[in-house]
Amino acid sequence: MNSRSGISRSHGSRPEHYRCLGVGVGPANLSLASLLYGRPGVPNLFLDRKDRFGWHDGQQIPGAKLQVSLLKDLVTLSDPTNRFSFLSYLHKQGRIYHFVNAQFDSVPRQEFRNYLEWASRINENVTFGEEVLGVEFQDVFTVHTSDRVVTADNVVVGVGTQPWVPEPARGKLGGTQFHVADYVAKSRELAGKRVAVVGGGQSGAEVFLDLISRPPAELPRRATWISRRRNYFPIDDSPFTNEYYMPSYSDYFFELERSTRIALNAQHVLTSDGISESTLREIYQRCYARRFVDGSPDLFALLPNRNVTDVRADRGGWDLTVTGNDDPGLVEHVEVDHVVWATGFRSAATDFLAPVEHRLAREGDEYRVDRDFAIEWDGPRNRSVFLQNGARGQRGLADPNLSLMAWRSQRILDRLLGVHSNEQLDSFIGWSAKHPTGEFGRA
Repeated sequence: MNSRSGISRSHGSRPEHYRCLGVGVGPANLSLASLLYGRPGVPNLFLDRKDRFGWHDGQQIPGAKLQVSLLKDLVTLSDPTNRFSFLSYLHKQGRIYHFVNAQFDSVPRQEFRNYLEWASRINENVTFGEEVLGVEFQDVFTVHTSDRVVTADNVVVGVGTQPWVPEPARGKLGGTQFHVADYVAKSRELAGKRVAVVGGGQSGAEVFLDLISRPPAELPRRATWISRRRNYFPIDDSPFTNEYYMPSYSDYFFELERSTRIALNAQHVLTSDGISESTLREIYQRCYARRFVDGSPDLFALLPNRNVTDVRADRGGWDLTVTGNDDPGLVEHVEVDHVVWATGFRSAATDFLAPVEHRLAREGDEYRVDRDFAIEWDGPRNRSVFLQNGARGQRGLADPNLSLMAWRSQRILDRLLGVHSNEQLDSFIGWSAKHPTGEFGRA
């Protein structure tokens, strides 16, 4: 077991110099580590400061489902024969027939999380409990960790995201106000309480559904679901919409002007951040049963198209000031005992890059990357800092999504090896206008 909490692994057997050193072991870097595994001539090491693998562990609500295909795992869409595929995991656990017979419409999220942990556990190049403190450069990268100093030709940053809350909640988290990332641990305290869930995406929907689905002794006194969106909108998961989550579209998006990219991300946000239709259906059915069958009309309140503008302590609870989007002059007050902020995540800090920060190009609040996801800088091309899951503004809504994870890792791997893998066929859709002499410009 490659964790500080288990059997330690000797560092003495490893070279001190690596072709590739990964910082962070979430799904993105774990994908690259899986594609690199066993490849001769590419010594690699992936480090994470956590003691063990975790993936949204505080949001693993029973019954939650993955919103993407099981084929969008660590490796399959780049290397279907790879030993770290989801199907390989099921086979190794001896339950692949049971999984097929279960006929899941979607993969249980906890099962996918267990798969990711399995992949991190059997990969000897992955180490937990070791924090990267700083990265310097002189001919090669010198990486200072909490345990040692190593060198690397290339560094791959995959530190993931951290919880984000809007201004009214800042400085007030803790106890009875918390981010959805801490929901599982805090949810036991909500029986008989007035609870507000703020956020109209999948996470907010899952929390609200959990609250109104509990047995009588564990039900909240009242659950209020607040969203800035005009309604509780489903994720757009249709075939042509999913063409946005193909490599060819990512490359097309990358070449657009920044203002156009910003507009497209805003316009198409529901292709990524909408709510599964099955979840919406279950919520509506549960609301029907609670109000008309169980006779509990006051158990829930649905308040979309509103914005929380202030949160103040009030008699041991919280007073949320809520304004309507259509009529900002219309102000409501929602009094609750607990607030769950399901308001998303933002890229985690990369303080360890401080020694080379002045050499790295930026675009807005992101590092500027090239076509191979290497951060543009003034150093040599054969020495790179790659960025995983941190270029949403440059690569589109698919960048933090699982859909293109294996492809992005393959492109980074190709850059490391100086090769070009065969790409899959382009989208059915012709995204850009053709030159007049091109196929679509002929009379």
